Amino acid sequence: MDLVQIAQHADDLERATAFYTELLGAGPVATYDPPGLVFFDVGGVRLMLSPGSERATIYLRVDDIDAAVDRLRAHVEAEPHVIFGHDDDTLGPAGTDEWQAFLRDPEGNLVGLVEHRAR
Repeated sequence: MDLVQIAQHADDLERATAFYTELLGAGPVATYDPPGLVFFDVGGVRLMLSPGSERATIYLRVDDIDAAVDRLRAHVEAEPHVIFGHDDDTLGPAGTDEWQAFLRDPEGNLVGLVEHRAR
């Protein structure tokens, strides 16, 4: 079984598309209007923006959490901080600390950013 798609609520598709284009560093792969759907590719998983979707919290792995937060400073809810140390490979690479930061997209959805850093 594989994850295929995540749906994210967006009342204003143009505004949401601009935010996720900046966050992901790439524009949408498909837009259908009507009915009002925008799709991004996130590592082979579709991220669908739609007014009919529920709000969700998604977590995205980033290479440099500080650079991502600096780039989207106006949307920061929580600064980068260590939330967990990985002693084994159960939830992340052993010997790393998991850093997270949180952004609020313009549609009110929470977006977690995750970086694994060597201790």
